[in-house]
Amino acid sequence: MKVVGYVRVSTEGQADGGVSLDAQRAKLAAYCIALDLDLVAVEADAGVSAKTLDRPALDRALAMLRSGDAAALLVCKLDRLTRSVRDLGALVDTYFAGGKFALLSVADAIDTRSAAGRLVLNVLTSVAQWEREATAERTRDALAHLRASGVQLGGAALGWRHTEAVDDNGRRIIEAVEVEARAVARIIELRAAGHSLRAIVSSLTVEGHTTKTGARWHLTTVKRVVDREAA
Repeated sequence: MKVVGYVRVSTEGQADGGVSLDAQRAKLAAYCIALDLDLVAVEADAGVSAKTLDRPALDRALAMLRSGDAAALLVCKLDRLTRSVRDLGALVDTYFAGGKFALLSVADAIDTRSAAGRLVLNVLTSVAQWEREATAERTRDALAHLRASGVQLGGAALGWRHTEAVDDNGRRIIEAVEVEARAVARIIELRAAGHSLRAIVSSLTVEGHTTKTGARWHLTTVKRVVDREAA
């Protein structure tokens, strides 16, 4: 069987050193010798994150499957291919379901040419999905507890900033930011005079007031200030 190998490192330092890429190539070559597979090419993404499937070398490897130049994709470990459950599911549905092409992973003992290999892939995918959902649940519970305890989440509102000092409960103390406070006061003044949000944005821009990030004013920014003062 003809296979195309895919290797990846996520940092430029690893890419420059080449050690990790060379180690992956050596493992793929040894695997193919042991299983009598024809390794026709090895595509490498150097210094590329697995956050997206939009990667040049991966595109080339998948193109070899579609063109018939290879019948299987070989990786050292599944996380070299992707760390995303959603992206893995998309790859399986598009390329490896129904025996269209095979997916082989050295470290994970995955070989979708067999029922056992497909089972391992499904189990790993399910466990990864469970872990992601469990982490999301723990995060939601923790945030809910903090809100119930009166802890302010997120960045400080316009007109304020967090300091490095903390109160008796371990919460960071906030202090006023004079230049932002002037903008907040101007928003309140203009709103009280009956100006629309859009008119307030225009006035703030013309008068030279700056946002917290230095970006241009938006209706949502002004609305948050108005709503906060009305609460």
